[in-house]
Amino acid sequence: MSTGYLVIEVYEEDGVTPIPGAFLQIFGENTNLNITTNASGQTEKLSLDAPDIEYSLEPQENVRPYSVYSIKVQKEGYETSIIEGVEVMASETSIQKINLLKGTTGITYEELPPHVLWGDYPPMIDDQINITESVNERVYPRVLIPEYIIVHNGTPSSSATNYVVSFPDYIKNVASSEIYSTWPKETIKANVLAIISFALNRIYTEWYPSRGYNFTITSSTAYDQKYTHGRTIFQSISDVVDEIFNNYIKLPNVSQPFFAQYNDGIKTNNPGWLSQWGSKSLGDSGYDALQIIRYYYNPNMMIMEADNSIGLPYSFPGYNLSMGSCGEEVQILQNQLNKISGNYPAIPKILQPNGVFGEDTQTSVKKFQEVFGLPITGTVNYATWYKISYIFVAVSKMIQGIYG
Repeated sequence: MSTGYLVIEVYEEDGVTPIPGAFLQIFGENTNLNITTNASGQTEKLSLDAPDIEYSLEPQENVRPYSVYSIKVQKEGYETSIIEGVEVMASETSIQKINLLKGTTGITYEELPPHVLWGDYPPMIDDQINITESVNERVYPRVLIPEYIIVHNGTPSSSATNYVVSFPDYIKNVASSEIYSTWPKETIKANVLAIISFALNRIYTEWYPSRGYNFTITSSTAYDQKYTHGRTIFQSISDVVDEIFNNYIKLPNVSQPFFAQYNDGIKTNNPGWLSQWGSKSLGDSGYDALQIIRYYYNPNMMIMEADNSIGLPYSFPGYNLSMGSCGEEVQILQNQLNKISGNYPAIPKILQPNGVFGEDTQTSVKKFQEVFGLPITGTVNYATWYKISYIFVAVSKMIQGIYG
């Protein structure tokens, strides 16, 4: 056995208010741990047993390449929550978010399904209109990143729950469901680009709303991409998504994002689709993400950047903010961090949000990065700016009573 890592984050039902002092029990793989959450509702990084990394680097039929753990969470004033099927991989950090319902009695129970590459899921139905050539008349005039995406938790015609999920969180969930975090970074990037482009194509063409449905996309692998509500997210995949969540792929002289279909390349291997295991082999051979994309889809495929993100108040200024930076963008950053600190008291308030990036701003940025699993640099790059923006919007809506 090898060692993997797990961080558990406990929130109220709104998903943005951390619960400090929650008592957790972690079971599985000869493990029985007791731990409590800190002021940000998080546990320390736990070291847990996981199968050797080699099992996640080749297709497996007999050895599951990750360990599964169960978590029980208790806190006075909240219902007890039990979640099973939490995934931990060798040398990787897993993040498990758990939302507690207010109440003095009752138990919520959830069993997470297996990873797509290990479980048995239906392949995509390959009889959809080729929307790279024939575009539905209902299309947006330009490609934008939505603040949220509405996921129908089943096949299109089923009576299932719709989940409203921030766009980056949706991509992180799908990527963590579809590929292994132990793969080469460029392979992860290529798969994330395919996942983003597929989702943006659904959004851009209004594929489901134009057919009378009240959602953006489904969680069914027969129609769309695998989304598992409440699943474990892998840190290395999360980091890639934070870097490129507004990138997508397209063909020259075609306006919409490419309908980037993919399969595992073992059980199902459709011509013209990205092979997940094949992309892993190409990454091992030194291919970068664009080379992998072009290998499977088209040698003329391009990586594009969406104009901005719908619902977020300010776009990234186009340059990093760090010690000594000054101006309106710094003041925006400072005010957003101060609003967020109301929910996350571990993030110190900036006493003078005057547009000057000083030591107090750097300290606040570093703590934000620590709390939200970003590289702790004290510099606000693209990934940190948009993470702050998403948390600021979520906290602001919750305060106004309109969250979700």
